[in-house]
Amino acid sequence: MAGTVAVESRFAVGESWHHVDVVPKPSGVVTFLFTDIEGSTRRWESDACSMRRAMVAHDEVMRDTVAAHDGWLFKHTGDGVCAAFASPRSAVDAAIDAQRALELPVRMGIATGEADLRGEDYFGTALSRVARVMSAGHGGQILVDGVTAQLLTGVDLVAMGSRRLRDIVRPVEVFQVQAGGLRSDFPPLKTGESMPGNLRPPTTRLIGRGSELVDIASALKANQLVTLTGVGGVGKTRLALDVAARAASDFPDGVWVIELAAVTDPAAVSDAVAAVLGITHRPGMTLTDSIASALAGRSRLLLFDNCEHVVSAAADIVEAILSRSTTVKILATSREGLRVADERLWPVPSLDTESASDSAAATLFTERAEAAVPGVSLEASAVHEICLRLDGIPLAIELAASRIVSMTVTEVRDRLNDRFRLLVGSRRGLERHQTLRHAVQWSYDLLEGDEQMLLKRCAVFAGGFDLAGACAVADSDDEFAIMDLLDALVRKSLLIVDRSTGCTRFSMLETIRQFAEDQLVADGLADVARDAHSRFFGGLEADVVALWDSPRQRAAYDWFASELANLRIAFRWATDRGDIDTAATIVEYAFIGTMIEQYEPAGWAEELIEPAKAADHPKLATMYMVACQCGWVGRVEDAIRYSENGVKLLGKDPYDRSPLHYEATLGSPYIAPGLPERWQAVARQILEQIEDNHGHTRASLVMALALGGAHEEAMVLTDGLVELAESTHNPFSLAQVLVAVALAYRYSDPHTALEALRRALAIAQDSGNRFIESHVAVTLAPLEAQHGSPDAALGCLRLAISNYLDSGNTATLHSPLANLSSLLHQLGHHEAAASIAEFADDPLTRIAFSQITTTIAQLRALLGVDRYETLAGIGSAMTNAEMANYAFAQIDLARAQLR
Repeated sequence: MAGTVAVESRFAVGESWHHVDVVPKPSGVVTFLFTDIEGSTRRWESDACSMRRAMVAHDEVMRDTVAAHDGWLFKHTGDGVCAAFASPRSAVDAAIDAQRALELPVRMGIATGEADLRGEDYFGTALSRVARVMSAGHGGQILVDGVTAQLLTGVDLVAMGSRRLRDIVRPVEVFQVQAGGLRSDFPPLKTGESMPGNLRPPTTRLIGRGSELVDIASALKANQLVTLTGVGGVGKTRLALDVAARAASDFPDGVWVIELAAVTDPAAVSDAVAAVLGITHRPGMTLTDSIASALAGRSRLLLFDNCEHVVSAAADIVEAILSRSTTVKILATSREGLRVADERLWPVPSLDTESASDSAAATLFTERAEAAVPGVSLEASAVHEICLRLDGIPLAIELAASRIVSMTVTEVRDRLNDRFRLLVGSRRGLERHQTLRHAVQWSYDLLEGDEQMLLKRCAVFAGGFDLAGACAVADSDDEFAIMDLLDALVRKSLLIVDRSTGCTRFSMLETIRQFAEDQLVADGLADVARDAHSRFFGGLEADVVALWDSPRQRAAYDWFASELANLRIAFRWATDRGDIDTAATIVEYAFIGTMIEQYEPAGWAEELIEPAKAADHPKLATMYMVACQCGWVGRVEDAIRYSENGVKLLGKDPYDRSPLHYEATLGSPYIAPGLPERWQAVARQILEQIEDNHGHTRASLVMALALGGAHEEAMVLTDGLVELAESTHNPFSLAQVLVAVALAYRYSDPHTALEALRRALAIAQDSGNRFIESHVAVTLAPLEAQHGSPDAALGCLRLAISNYLDSGNTATLHSPLANLSSLLHQLGHHEAAASIAEFADDPLTRIAFSQITTTIAQLRALLGVDRYETLAGIGSAMTNAEMANYAFAQIDLARAQLR
């Protein structure tokens, strides 16, 4: 039912209200129009008088256009308005008329949904959605959500895609309104990626797989596990990627591609999966169980690619994941099935070769050949024969088509007759992957000797390589010569080039890499190339340290993420060969991975401790320092032991000092069991023995003192500390120092503490340091709640919970949840606070956040023991993902009420 209201509008100047008309108040399903003046703050600061006049005109336009289209202008936000309409078309027409009349750059968003009308305001998720749609736009632009778009006729809309909007769980379809007199060219929308995950769009058209796409999509809807099987090169991966791309909108938590081809050790499959998904090892659980636990309740599609050489290990982890979650789906590719319960096998056939001119195989050959040589003349019968002889295998066909650069199609056909004698006559008993091997062999034989040598040596890389790496494994200082060879291999389709990150990287199709590796082994050069690969990564320490210890720290984290597979292989090879120098050096700088919540290098360090101890190796102290990072994933006792052993070696010969200044981390494990005085003692010892030229150790001492209650001494020690950190131009150093300052001053000067933490959070986010970002967010939340903005506090806790959930680091997930419970209790959301408190409460949480005990006691008294126990039981029964999603919902509700 719609009531009526005397519409009132407030002018920006004078705050007077002006009666306009009587219109109905829309209720039930409502279309909302939100507006905002772009750059209003800057305009007020530059010319306040002009802005006042412009605001008067703006308010008059908005008041009149909303009223003219039977809308209700129910709120004025200062630099914009909020209006409600019973009709989506009326809202759009009002927005168009307003944009035509306005002189200021105003962004407008429109969304439709159910809303609860209470007095003079609305409540509901539609209002959050319209606000986020509006915020995604630019001055002069009108955006509508997908719900509204479906209800419109006769309106010119441009699809902007499915977009991730802040604080909106599912992607939102966004459209731009186009009309005469309105701008149509705008910068990209201010939104996140359309979907989370690491799935990249294909660069070429998928040919001849229309029916397969439909059938596999149906199989995936009906089954949790679908495995595409078939010979190598038949196109399993390419087909799976297209299926995944088409299904992406069904998985709010994204599509994740897990490439197993480079994983040579079955025991490393879980490491590879955890690295892609950003999940860390939970204490007391296997890594496989940690992954399965972290994925429980998530709506994700996982694409396990190239499982055949680690099929048992892949099957184990797939089975574990599916046993914990009914919402995760898995699409796998393998030359054989995984043999997991309820697996749906889907054999991928070769391309159709029946027709001489328009078969799928012939179309693929023709398109690839014409892409290589535009306008090339192709004899249909020769193309048909080539496709027949290659059994319709896409990779073999593409390799053949690439030779059109230097041959006619008949010359390609004739060459096949020489090289593929196995295809002549009966094929009974022939393993079909042999045809692909001979296609690759043929392509390989056409290379010059130096091209063959480089291809073979580059087969030792995992996940790609750059020019410097290629030079290293080729044992060449002539970059230009190697560049020419790489260029030749790219043109001949034996290497793939990727420039998406701004730095050129090369990779191989896995079938080609395996073939090249086989040639390397046969030539007796495998150990030489792997030694060169390992030494190359061992020799990058100075470059990585210099990049990290600079304003370009984010680039160091990006480099680590892209090279983790290579670092893992290089470390393993050096360790197995007894090359402690190389292995320890890799571990030393791989420490930077902890800054992006990747703790695998801590495990490498643990593995090297005993060999390094036996050799009295100079990097033994460093191995203890890196190993003690295991404390951040809950292994506190181990971390303390490593810390104590590392402290004993500080400043003693022959042990090297860490180039990354992380001696300061020694002692930090003591904070988990509530022993800040032990941390203080370690920090003081380090300061006496080692120069603290980045301020890391002094910052650690300040933190330890503040957490131990010695705030006066802590404040004294902060003098000049920020200036020292600023002089290093190292984002991590400055962020860490700012956290120390905040802890020292949080009681005596909360404003200083707030500003320090806000600055630290911005630095962490700009530099890509998720470790600091998460810890700062948890520390900042209580201060924002008490002295700043409760809304901002809730936002901080959402950020921390999201980061810890995504990484699977549930050892630290409880801390922001405990904070959230206390804050929700303070805001009056007592029942939600009770469920969250019980989930978060454990011995370590009580030490890190002692207020949780008080919160629980107050909730018991307020709700009554029986009601509290009922709510607590609900919370304690939730999985990590369920609790996180519950927390997100409660945060959204609380924030909506605050606003």
